[in-house]
Amino acid sequence: MFSVPAAKGILMGENERPAIEARSLTHNFKNIRALDRMSFRVERRSIHGFVGPNGAGKTTTLKILATLLRPLSGRALVFGSDVVTQYKVVRMRIGFMPDHFSVYRQMTVFEYLDFFAAAYGLSLRKRDGVIKDVLALTDMASWQDQYIKRLSRGMQQRVSLARVLVHDPELLLLDEPASGLDPRARIELMEILRELRRMGKTIFISSHILSELAMLCDSVTIIDRGVVKYSGSMKELTTAQGDVCCYALVLSCEHAPVEEALRKVSGVTEVKKAEEAPRYTLAFNREETDTSAILQAVLASGAQVVSFQEDVKHLDEAFMDLTEPGVRR
Repeated sequence: MFSVPAAKGILMGENERPAIEARSLTHNFKNIRALDRMSFRVERRSIHGFVGPNGAGKTTTLKILATLLRPLSGRALVFGSDVVTQYKVVRMRIGFMPDHFSVYRQMTVFEYLDFFAAAYGLSLRKRDGVIKDVLALTDMASWQDQYIKRLSRGMQQRVSLARVLVHDPELLLLDEPASGLDPRARIELMEILRELRRMGKTIFISSHILSELAMLCDSVTIIDRGVVKYSGSMKELTTAQGDVCCYALVLSCEHAPVEEALRKVSGVTEVKKAEEAPRYTLAFNREETDTSAILQAVLASGAQVVSFQEDVKHLDEAFMDLTEPGVRR
């Protein structure tokens, strides 16, 4: 199986640069502002989710990163190389899978991959080995002699992913790769992406399937109407709410005094009893109290604790909080 090669001509300190740096990216389509001074970064060897409603600017951003569109202003760097002035360098280090891709349906899977490997300058002798590797990685080896037109949507997606891997890029730019796939095909695709990350690839993935991104990604950027609303780790997005912490408390059985005991703890701002008793959710100010003080109060009330842990906020809930309703461009 192929691995990430050492890039030629790497300058001192280049290995410390993030995979992607977007600096005040701005772009217009006629009188419509598609991107509005967008800034974010993607660390190397991460799976970074790129989330936003339709018309938020996701595809525009991906096309800029893929050197297919020039920004009106601002800069985008891929491993330190400018996507406008150093586009040839960038193109050799990325693999771009658009949301609507064209496959040559009259070709077999092997012919299709061989065509693109040749386009990237791989020698005839080397191409066979590379194609064998990418077919094994995407679990398509047994389909290499099949015509693409006879493949299912999920299998065509795998062929498209195999195509962006033939020149062994370090960064994958994937625009809605799971769109239109059935649940099994989605799960299998996500496992392939995890394997690629284990191999050292950086993956920048745009998707509307928020629950899958929550399980797949270690960092995320949320945009709305061309503006970055959040960019950072997935954990911080799903657990942190300013100075307020949210925890879930599960008891072994109903215990009425615990609710009053929780409300008396300094710093506790909210206590809610869930319908699926005996479960409570509570919010507290991290500067006024901590989990040990809360647990002491619970135990002192005579309750038996089954679990007490952070109440993880769903990515889709965070998405709804950060984006605005209304008609999209």
